[in-house]
Order: sequence, then C-alpha cells, then structure tokens
Amino acid sequence: MLNTMNQGKKLGLKLFYLVLATFALLAIFTFSSFTTSQNEVVVYVSHDQDYAQPILEAFEKDTGIKVKAVFDTEASKTVGLTNRLIAEKNNPQADLFWNNEVVRTIQLKKEGILDVYRPRNYDKLNSLYKDSEGYWTGFAARARVLIVNTDLLDKTNRPGSLEDLTKPLFAGQVTLADPRFGTTGSHVAALYALWGKEKTENFFKALKKNGLDIVSSNGQTRDKVVAGTKRIGFTDTDDVNDALIKKDPVVMIYPDQKDGQVGTLVIPNTAMLIKGAKHADNAKKLIDYLISDKTESALAFAKSAQMPLLPGVDRPGNVPSVSSIKPLAVGWEEIYKNLKPAISFFEKNILQ
Repeated sequence: MLNTMNQGKKLGLKLFYLVLATFALLAIFTFSSFTTSQNEVVVYVSHDQDYAQPILEAFEKDTGIKVKAVFDTEASKTVGLTNRLIAEKNNPQADLFWNNEVVRTIQLKKEGILDVYRPRNYDKLNSLYKDSEGYWTGFAARARVLIVNTDLLDKTNRPGSLEDLTKPLFAGQVTLADPRFGTTGSHVAALYALWGKEKTENFFKALKKNGLDIVSSNGQTRDKVVAGTKRIGFTDTDDVNDALIKKDPVVMIYPDQKDGQVGTLVIPNTAMLIKGAKHADNAKKLIDYLISDKTESALAFAKSAQMPLLPGVDRPGNVPSVSSIKPLAVGWEEIYKNLKPAISFFEKNILQ
C-alpha cells in the first residue's frame, strides 16, 4: 500500500514538472514571437523593386530590423498602393509608404492617412521637397525632361523649352505619356498652377493640332524616340538614363532653363509615416535611413540615376546637382489642387 502511494506521488511530480516545462516552453515561444513581431517594419513601396530592394536589404543588415516590403505592379503601383492605404485607414497594415512621386502623397495627407514625422535631415532640404507640416519628406529626385533622337535632330534644331514643341518644325514628331497615369499628370497640373488654365490649355491644344502622339507610359515615350518613330518625347530622367546606358542615339534636355523660362519639374521620392502604424519607432528609423546621404548616393549611382536632394551627397558625373537645375517653382499642394481639372481637360479635349 505504501509502495503504491509512493509511486502515485512520483507520477504526480512527473506530471507537475511536465506541465511546468510545457508552460515554460510556451512562454518562451510566445515571448520570442512577440519580440520578433516587434522587431520588424512594414513598408509599401511604389519605387521600382530593382532599385528599392537593395536599400531595404542594407537597412535590415545595418539595424537588424526585419523589413516586410509590399510592392505593386508597374501599371498601377502608385495609384494601387494609395487606394490600399485608404482602404486600410481604420486598420493600417503598413508602417510607412515609400512613394516615387508626390501628388498621391498629398492625397494621402488630405485623406488623413499620414502622421507627422520630421526625419533627422528634414531641415537640410529645400522647401520644394518636403511638407511644411512634416507629413512627408522628399529624397532622390527625378526630373521631367525631353528626350531627343540625335540621328534625326542636330544641335541647331533641338528644342530648349516646352513651348518650342508647338513649332511647325516638330509637327507630328512629339510624343507624351497619358497624363491619367504616372508623372505626366503632375507635369500638366504644375503648368496649370504656373501658367494658369487658359495658357496651359492653349498650349496643349496647339500641341494636338501639331500632331501630338499620346502613349500609355513614359517608357513607351522613350522607346518611340529611341526607335526614331518620333523625334522628341516628354519623359523622366530615369527613362532617358536607361537609353543612355544602352548608348541609344538620344540626348536628355532639361527644358526651360534660361532666364524668363519656367524651369524643369523636379519630382522627389517621398517617405511618410502612416497614422496608427504598429511599428512606428522602426518606421521612423527607416524614414531616417531613406532621407540620408547613404541612400541618396546609392540611388544616384543606381541605374535610375536619381538626383540627391541633400547637399554634398556623393554622386556620379552623369547625375547633376539639383542646385544646378532651375526648378519649376510651384508648391506640391498647388499641383495637387490642379490635377483634377488638368486631367478633365485632357480627357475632353486632347485624348478624344
């Protein structure tokens, strides 16, 4: 009887220790899962994955913070991610957004999706490339330029300004991406803000009368000029750089750089904190990392050849200093305000 009782006690102790060990393992697993989930950051990215991924991997390596990046398709990336962020407003899944332009960033600000965060280098930036209230900060810019086929237009006949493109010399030779998508819309809206409605609409009507060709993307604009089916295109610096790297017969022209001319539209990438971010502290660290000499230099030396906005950043010889370019000096809030009327005009008068 005594032996049976002792065996029972031993069995009870074994069960007790087994239960205790199980709880200990569960606690360790739960703590590990918790700390792992906290040591991450979720970023939505509309910049090309080929260029953005190395930056995010470098941040991971430097900080030990796991980056979960969500990219989108080439055709819908900025619009698609913007709409996703708006849909997730009451339960945000992203901690920050790396956008490759500004107009949709302004839209997110208006929708109440963003939170204020001024990164370490905020004060070093020109006011054109940051939100005055701190809702977004710019870095690594592209510019809206002209691409010209050098086999078909010699130096004496190349345009120096946008208004040159309405000349009879360029009839049927100019191509432009559909402004309902991508950076062309920002460009048209910027002209609305600077020139006013009447002058801008007359300009595009004159272009249409002169045989303006509309294509679906900036890449197609470049390709038509490279192939020689068109002599001149409106596009972005990164698209032209692709052609220059391949040694295609093209040249890049920054338009309207003379005194009395309007200047060139410079379009930065933008980084912003999402309101209600689950990993806000890590998001701020990544934003600081994006708005840095290291990131801007990496994107300047990348194939996209983007212009650093911080002063003194190391860059290759083919990437100009942003201070050497006369910018189209219109605030992004004004550009955003003019986007809808600009697109509406195009749909009714130019795309028909």
